[in-house]
Amino acid sequence: MRMALDQAQAAADAGEVPVGAILVDPTSGKVVATGANGPIGAHDPTAHAEIVAMRRGATALENYRLTGLTLYVTLEPCAMCAGAISHARIGRVVWAADDPKGGAVVHGPRLFEQPTCHWRPATDSGLLAEEASALLRSFFRQRRGTAPVRAR
Repeated sequence: MRMALDQAQAAADAGEVPVGAILVDPTSGKVVATGANGPIGAHDPTAHAEIVAMRRGATALENYRLTGLTLYVTLEPCAMCAGAISHARIGRVVWAADDPKGGAVVHGPRLFEQPTCHWRPATDSGLLAEEASALLRSFFRQRRGTAPVRAR
């Protein structure tokens, strides 16, 4: 998750919402792919960190199925990303911060619980949640111009 937080920071540094993702082979421990949120820079509404990591992973493995891999992401996946996770057959999804407004795993539509969901990965949450949440809060405070003024 620490690597996913690094990806989230890279997204923030680029002016994107700070979300990062890492795709890992749990058998070998090898990082298969990384992804940072990038819809603004890529001019692509689907360039969420999870999608970026899955695209890169599928290319690296030359397979659209990512069965058995673990996806670490700094924020609970949205409906689009949860759908893609299911289609890719990701084995496990671990996220840091819950997203009560836009999340779709334990919030909103709870996509993996729907009878029409063909693949349900194992899920876990809360790993480094406070750090991920703090990064998001700081990013949005700065965008709104409400960041606290620091003394020099």
